[in-house]
Amino acid sequence: MTIYLNDMGLVCALGRGRGPVKDGLFSSDAAQGVRPTDACSPGQRLHLGVVDAALPDIVAWPLEHRSRNNAMIAAVLDDLSNSIAAAVSRFGPHRVAVVLGGSTSGVREGELALHRRRREGGSWPAEYCYAQQELGSAAAFVAHRLGTSGPAHVISTACSSGAKALASGARLLKAGLADAVIAGGADTLCRFTVAGFSALESVSAARCNPLSANREGINLGEGAALFLMTREPGPARLAGWGECSDAYHMSAPEPDGRGAEQAMLEALARGRVEATGVDYVNLHGTATLQNDAMESRAVYRVLGDDVPVSSTKPLTGHALGAAGALEAAFAWLTLVDNPRGALPSHWWDGAVDPGLPALRVAEPGSSLGRPARHVLSNSFAFGGSNAALLLGQG
Repeated sequence: MTIYLNDMGLVCALGRGRGPVKDGLFSSDAAQGVRPTDACSPGQRLHLGVVDAALPDIVAWPLEHRSRNNAMIAAVLDDLSNSIAAAVSRFGPHRVAVVLGGSTSGVREGELALHRRRREGGSWPAEYCYAQQELGSAAAFVAHRLGTSGPAHVISTACSSGAKALASGARLLKAGLADAVIAGGADTLCRFTVAGFSALESVSAARCNPLSANREGINLGEGAALFLMTREPGPARLAGWGECSDAYHMSAPEPDGRGAEQAMLEALARGRVEATGVDYVNLHGTATLQNDAMESRAVYRVLGDDVPVSSTKPLTGHALGAAGALEAAFAWLTLVDNPRGALPSHWWDGAVDPGLPALRVAEPGSSLGRPARHVLSNSFAFGGSNAALLLGQG
């Protein structure tokens, strides 16, 4: 059974919608998106992937749905409204499922409410309720907004969440439990996340520098990406996926990348695609010392050194639970309406790390000179949760 990605919408630091994001993704002029701000780290300016695009007004929404996270989701749903409405009409609301990845949900709203409570004498603000920051709130919001009654849930496995949501959606379709799935991910910047990664000494104040000998850590980001998945032919396919857990360490990846390798091999096997059939890899590419080391070794063992690779996190920041969905969206953009096979640019300082395999980096302006056939997207998370998605032409 073939699973198709019939439509896709997204919002991130590069902008809202396929056109603006595609322009920034394939630009050869200058790195866009991530910018310095102290919005989540008062007194310390960090490069973050902040969404600056206009979002829907949430004031009139039911209280439990009022969050920036849901506002980003609503913006993407609005951009997909025609295709989603047609699917709901065709299959019926009970046959449309919702599977999202996320990690912060409405934690930002909880932070703001706690600040006001402490400042104003111990009362929670009237515009806050705990349901805003429950992990399942994103899926509940989508089902509410669309009027669907099929399965609806959120996957939270840290940075692999968005990728695993697409795999979960595919399983619902294959099992016959749904005829259409709204799948993807959303995550929102907040002080809690920035402080946590700063405490781990994993954050770079400058734009992150993946694969470089000078890499210093991640930039955090936010965004949302949603797909309409069905069994009906569309412009791209979820050709394969691989998931595993190496459980090596709470926050550090297994040094040799064995779990990452297993996930990629499983995605290729499920898609019945040889290594030579992969035209581009969107790396997890966080620009931490350990991630880039293990991932480059795993990619080299699975695909060799000739397939073009890049990390898009210097453009969007690491959007955590949404990262896998956003980067699957970048894979979709690489496959669809891209006749010259333009590749997402890898922005770095060019300082090769002699301790890493010499992968073929997609420098700004790179292209295949033909349409891409298959694109692999990697997502790796704390606790050794690994996911790889293989997208193909429809």
